[in-house]
Order: sequence, then C-alpha cells, then structure tokens
Amino acid sequence: MASAGGLTRRRGGGGGASTSNAEDENDGSRVSSPVPKTYDKALETSYTGGENGHKIAFDPRDMQESEERNKQPKLTLMEEVLLLGLKDKQGYLSFWNDNISYALRGCIVIELAFRGRVSMQKDSSRRRFPLADRVIEVIDDTLTGEVLLDEALKMMKSSEKMSVSSWIDLMSGETWNLMKIGYQLKQVRERLAKGLVDKGILRTEKRNFLLFDMATHPVADGGAKDEIRRRARNILTNRTVVLPPSQFLPEDMEFRYIRTVAMVCAAYAANVLENALATLGHEARERAFAQVDELLAEYSQWPFGRRAGGSQGVGANLGQVITDEVNKSKDKDLQLEVVAACLSVFTRLDSLL
Repeated sequence: MASAGGLTRRRGGGGGASTSNAEDENDGSRVSSPVPKTYDKALETSYTGGENGHKIAFDPRDMQESEERNKQPKLTLMEEVLLLGLKDKQGYLSFWNDNISYALRGCIVIELAFRGRVSMQKDSSRRRFPLADRVIEVIDDTLTGEVLLDEALKMMKSSEKMSVSSWIDLMSGETWNLMKIGYQLKQVRERLAKGLVDKGILRTEKRNFLLFDMATHPVADGGAKDEIRRRARNILTNRTVVLPPSQFLPEDMEFRYIRTVAMVCAAYAANVLENALATLGHEARERAFAQVDELLAEYSQWPFGRRAGGSQGVGANLGQVITDEVNKSKDKDLQLEVVAACLSVFTRLDSLL
C-alpha cells in the first residue's frame, strides 16, 4: 500500500543498498532571516546570597539553558525511532533495514527545528520552490547537550545555506560530490544506542555472529519503549487523542502533538512502526497504517492540512489540537515549516533509496 505522497510500506526489515544522487542546493543570495539569539551583556554575571553573607557568582545563561533542557523530553526524536526498531532482547536492528539510516538524519533536522535552532530562511520567494527544496538556516547556535544534534548544528552554522533535502542527503552520505562527503554523520545508529545506554534505557552486550563479535544493546528499561508504543497506538487508533504527560513528553513542552505525529511518520518511513502495532489484530493494524498514510500526507505540507478526523473517525480532535499548538507559537511558523519539509522528504523515501 502506498501513500498519496509515494511512500511504499514494506513490512519486515526494509530495503536494499542505499545509493542515490543528491542535488546540492546553494542559494546563499537569499534574504537572511532572524539573527541568532543574543544575551544581555549586563546579565553575564549575577550574584546570589550564600552562607555567612558571602556572594556566589553564577552565569544566568547557565540557568536559561538548564530551564530549556528541563522542558525537553528525555529522549530525542532519533532515539525514539531507533528504540522502536531495536529488538528488545537481541539488541540490534534488522540487518535488512536501510531506510532507518536516512530517516534518522531527517529526524535530526526535525529535532533541531523543534528546539528552535534552525528555521526556513525568511524569504517570500521561497514559496516558489517545493518544501524540501527550500533553504534552511541556523537561528540559534546554542548547544543542545545532545552530541549528534550539536555536531549537525555546528556543521550547518559553518556551512553555506542549503535546502532541507540537501542537508538530509549530505548527512546520510548520499552525494557524488567529493567536496561534500565530509558532511556525512558517521555511525549515527551506534552513537544513538550508546546515548540510550547513558540514559539507562539500553545496556551493552557482546554477541557472536559466526565470524565476528558485535556490540549489541538490549533494552534495559522497558518503560521507555512501552510509552513510545502506547503513544503511537494512541494517535493511530483512538477516536479522541489525549497524550498524558510523562518524562518522555513533559506537560509544558511545546508541540507535544506535532512532535508525536512527526515521531509516528518518521517511524513509518524508517520501517519500524510495525513494532509499535504488533499487539493489534490484523484489521486494526491495517486501519492504523491507513491512518499514518493520511497523517503523512496532511503534515508534509505547509500550512498543515486541516482535518476533521481520519477516514475511520480516528483522531477526530487531532486537527484542532495541532491548530491550537501552531496558533500558540505563531512566531515559530518557520521552524514548523522545516518539520513539514522533512516529512515531505519522507513521503518519497523509497524513490530516493
């Protein structure tokens, strides 16, 4: 079954070898948009009262960064998609799934947009181009504390401005341009898995595969993966979607519902969504896949497609909830446009790989 955008769902592990050409988008001449965030120089050092009347100096920027990180989920979008794809006990991904590597690079761009680090370049002429071909830029180079996100952010900051699809291609190594090969992010899956080990979600073991030993990462804390599965089933099967707060989706976090839609669509593009739907019956699973097809078609355009519920009445309130999230953050439209652009790349993933 294929979606309207052309994404073909393959059950099981996913595709073959990854080889495609990436067109470099170089449009540095466009009008620049919001400048990177700056801090008030007068607030570089502050003091608070300590014991015995002594003053303690601190940097207010550290406080601001700490507050921001407290509003972020425990797991990034990339980690959630990888976790869905990992076999719980064996601790490795399907050897035949090549879609996930490309999808994870797209998730990096989406996560940077959700965190307010990148946005579309503010240029009215950009609307002449398809979403995926519009140029993005760094608007805040503050580090996130997540190694892969920060590596990508530094690369985007120091590079020429390029389109969404160009960045995803280059970070995936999908280019014939030898001058651009250095943009590839290497060992993304292994680095994400090690990050999940550090967060206590996975553990590391060594397994023997006939001729060689390989580090594997079985699930150590099943609660995280169970919560991701519940959230995916919630948005794909319930008539009224309500996402309860948790450490993986804090109540005061921005774009809780848009983020969940992005996670489900990314998992679908990465060929790992079926792992979240394994407990459903055959008909319910087919309805869930039909629902994610609709979500991917609606949220891979900007402005997002308006809906009054899926074809089976699933998610009847979802359109209104997401509209409320968008209206609440009108100044972040350019960031959400990046999210839509990444989802539009996912709709044609099979034709790219």
